[in-house]
Amino acid sequence: MKNLYINTRFFFSLVGVGILYVLAFFFPGMMWVAHIVLMMCFLAAMVDYLLIFNQKNALQAQRILPEKLSNGDENFVKIDIKNNYSFNITAKVIDEIPFQFQKRDFLIEKHIRSGANAFFQYTLEPKERGEYYFGSLNIYISSPLGFVSKRFNFQKDIMLKSYPSFIHLRKYELMALQSEFMLGGIKKVRKLGHTMEFEQIKDYVPGDDIRTINWKATSKANRLMVNQFQDEKSQRIFILIDKGRSMKMPFNGLSLLDYSINAAMALSHIILRKGDRAGMMTFSKRAENKIAADNKSGQLKKISEALYNIKTDFFESDFNRLYQDIKYSVNQRSLILLFTNFETVDGLNRQLKYLRGIAKNHLLVVVFFKNSELHTLINKNPENMQEIYDEIIAEKFEFEKKLIIQELRKYGIYTVYTLPENLNIDVINKYLEIKARGIL
Repeated sequence: MKNLYINTRFFFSLVGVGILYVLAFFFPGMMWVAHIVLMMCFLAAMVDYLLIFNQKNALQAQRILPEKLSNGDENFVKIDIKNNYSFNITAKVIDEIPFQFQKRDFLIEKHIRSGANAFFQYTLEPKERGEYYFGSLNIYISSPLGFVSKRFNFQKDIMLKSYPSFIHLRKYELMALQSEFMLGGIKKVRKLGHTMEFEQIKDYVPGDDIRTINWKATSKANRLMVNQFQDEKSQRIFILIDKGRSMKMPFNGLSLLDYSINAAMALSHIILRKGDRAGMMTFSKRAENKIAADNKSGQLKKISEALYNIKTDFFESDFNRLYQDIKYSVNQRSLILLFTNFETVDGLNRQLKYLRGIAKNHLLVVVFFKNSELHTLINKNPENMQEIYDEIIAEKFEFEKKLIIQELRKYGIYTVYTLPENLNIDVINKYLEIKARGIL
């Protein structure tokens, strides 16, 4: 009986019977009509109960989940229902989705013919990494009479992990293989030079760099021959992610830390596809989640496992400790991409000596963020005095960011200054530019 539920149709019928009894006070002849209608309601409810409760294995259903959730992306959850009743049914599906989504009005209603399947899906877009627990898949079945329903439960207590965004990795890979990005706002990278890893000697064709002419081979072959070079591989690329309190700032439902972790995942995939060695580290009060730079087949999985459950700890990040950790753990010259955020020049100056120390031995790229809300204020046409003040303050903060970029460049530190939503593309583009210019 715990799976028996009385539908609103039954209560509406009782309301109609009550109205008949009220009318019977004024028209006594209607009393028998009211009695008959009441008996018919209870009889219909009993027949309805027998129809939906008197058959075993009358309904089959399953929830088809992805292997893991991709943070910040649309993930599809599929539901398959098979109606084994000898009549058409109405199914109300209430899936107990994880509490992180805060969906308290989840309801899907389907009409399913006898012996038929109903297959449908819905989307979930996680905004946090970590573990997501699904409860029961509840399906309430009603017959065409619709007086009572039977509840079916399927697939209780299933846990899925939400990893940094991996759904779009293939898209970034295809663009990286072209060594250029053709998305809006991203200009094509011009290859400024070549690396010194020799590949072969080939015939000169118009357009080849004349500086690569091999004069010795030219004299032997009696025609112009040039040296062909290829990108150096197996270079060490380290991704450092600041998880201090400045990275908790949210934009479009995701924190700066989440954007950085998604970008780190996409960048690691491209690094490995390019034949380089990818490593990572997170830091705040101390360095954690260390993954040594490598390009073995399981490296991307290692990095994703390290990233999926990282949280901000709300401390002030210790760049002195970071400098010491890099000094002793990264022995060879490497490309270091540091994801952090500086809002003021004073904030940068407190950490600048440590960044300069890192840049002495490594090629350092500091990745920090534009405030998209301030960007909106700057580009908005003010209509009153308050909006003028807001625009002036926003421009002051934007000017501070430009001073930060100039200060870093003064000491040979490269920068990526970007909107959070453009982070993946801009960071990968900077990596490809550095590879193309051969400055590592």
